Amino acid sequence: MRRTPARLAVLLLAAGAISVPAAQAAPADQQRQRDFAAAAAEFGVPQDVLLGVSFLESRWDTNAGTPSTSAGYGPMHLTDLRTAGVGTHHDEGGEDPRGDDSRPPLHPEAGPPVPPPDSLQSLDTAAELTGVDTATLRTDPAQNIRGGAALLASYHRETGDWYQAVAKYSGSEEQSAATAFADEVFSTIATGVERVTDDGQRVSLAPTPTAAPKGVPAAAGPIECPQGISCEWIPAPYQEIPDGYGNHDKADRPNSQKIDYIVIHDTEGYWTNVLDMVQDPTYVSWHYSLRSADGHIAQHVPTKDVAWHAGNWYVNAKSIGLEHEGFAAKGTWYTEAMYRTSAKLVRYLSDKYDIPLDRDHIIGHDNVPGLSPIRIPDMHWDPGPYWDWTHYFDLLGAPLGRDDTGSGDWRPNTGMVTIAPDFATNKPAFEFCEKNVPLCPARGSTSVILRTEPRADAPLLKDIGLHPQTGQSTMHVSDVGSRVDSGQQYAVAEVRGDWTAVWYLGQKGWFHNPAGAKTAKPAQGKVVTPKPGVQSVQIWGGAYPEAAAYPEHITPRDFIPLPYTMPAGQRYTLGLTTDSEYYYAVNFDTSDHQVVRGETKFVQVQFGHRIAYVKADDVRILPSWAPN
Repeated sequence: MRRTPARLAVLLLAAGAISVPAAQAAPADQQRQRDFAAAAAEFGVPQDVLLGVSFLESRWDTNAGTPSTSAGYGPMHLTDLRTAGVGTHHDEGGEDPRGDDSRPPLHPEAGPPVPPPDSLQSLDTAAELTGVDTATLRTDPAQNIRGGAALLASYHRETGDWYQAVAKYSGSEEQSAATAFADEVFSTIATGVERVTDDGQRVSLAPTPTAAPKGVPAAAGPIECPQGISCEWIPAPYQEIPDGYGNHDKADRPNSQKIDYIVIHDTEGYWTNVLDMVQDPTYVSWHYSLRSADGHIAQHVPTKDVAWHAGNWYVNAKSIGLEHEGFAAKGTWYTEAMYRTSAKLVRYLSDKYDIPLDRDHIIGHDNVPGLSPIRIPDMHWDPGPYWDWTHYFDLLGAPLGRDDTGSGDWRPNTGMVTIAPDFATNKPAFEFCEKNVPLCPARGSTSVILRTEPRADAPLLKDIGLHPQTGQSTMHVSDVGSRVDSGQQYAVAEVRGDWTAVWYLGQKGWFHNPAGAKTAKPAQGKVVTPKPGVQSVQIWGGAYPEAAAYPEHITPRDFIPLPYTMPAGQRYTLGLTTDSEYYYAVNFDTSDHQVVRGETKFVQVQFGHRIAYVKADDVRILPSWAPN
């Protein structure tokens, strides 16, 4: 490649071989921008293409040198499965994904691991092209960017076209997925973007005219996906097996029941394993799987039907489940490509089923309550503390905290807050992301830890449901007993200096909320509190009907309250109000499937990390700012 004097100067400057006077030196927080410029010049890659690809992979972040959920490292997401490891299903507990007490508990075993594709080893090729060792390419952002540029240049030499080079960079084996990835990259180039990275670097991609997107052909089969993203139909089997049937239930939603929730999961395994499991009639099911490397989507269950995914039959019957390729622990990160297609899918489903885009309706598996006390310790906690809820809701077009009442010093006049820490700088000291490794990587998180007193060394709150023997919560990455997350809203109990307390599991939970670095925003809404004269209100894991509502041929559910109460004087934010329902579907023959509806009405509240329900007759609903 012919190197012009200007290009040679860029290379020498990037390598540190020449310097500029201090007065002319670029700020230190623009080093990443200079690294992109230098790599683009060195390998003959258009700078906007290099920036666009990197943004769709990592948003230009370094992620503290940890791998993505698809084994990618650094701003260019150079993949190295050999170092990242295949990963194993983290110990999430013995949850019954179906969660229906009318049927025997379902504890399916995952099949043997299937090796991920060779496309998850692009780091080796980058090392060959650059002459830089793999360890440096994983950990040095500038060299990582050079490696990505070298790969893009090699793909361009193969294809003769930058669009096709970008499509190949996705690692996608399906043409539609590669096309969708390239379309998203060039759409980003056209609109432009700028941000500050997780390590404080200011990077910008100016809007640049590009060719029109290629477009993704419509997928075959009964696909329910928005246009412009890559989707395929890989059905989960509804069939009889020796001891019953699997692996979901037929229904007629929303005609039979309103869909209230979209539940965000992670797969705890790589793509090939996930597809094998969902096609196994003896396993469980979910509606959609999303692939990390390129955001490709596979639909398995029609949204009108009930998948077995959330560990709570009431929530299953009222929700759609999305599994994202990844691991809740491990300190891994989720790719921008997957965040974006997931957000597009959720917006589509939200419009189709009139599901509000807020954290009362778009919930994590970790927010789903146990349906009974015995189920609480086994409930899963994915997608984990490293899922970026703030960014996800930005992509949904529903920014968290948009009901803010002002940006000045907060005063408890609104009565409630939206949790909103800065993802990049908020790094809770979680433990045991890897078995036998006490400390997790120092990673950005949307989780905020609650304390019993307004000081950093105070004990964590107790969760007598999650820890029935001691009640004491821990900093284990799986322990959600004293933890809140971005977008969740809580009623304010007290403010002392830089500390704010919220009502949580019947206790005051304190978090650091200093001026200038707040972890919560003031909010307005409605709160739920016991009616006058009611000393405490029972807490429920669903909204099932009273026994008298069940017809004679259906045994009423043995529905018992959870081991928590809402004491008089406390307040919890309102999620939704709902009638009581139970979907009876225990046979392969759908002729006797029936929705049982009761007279009892329930109110959903944000009671702890998980949502919960109280009977409407026991509580009052007030504006958050109103006195009791």
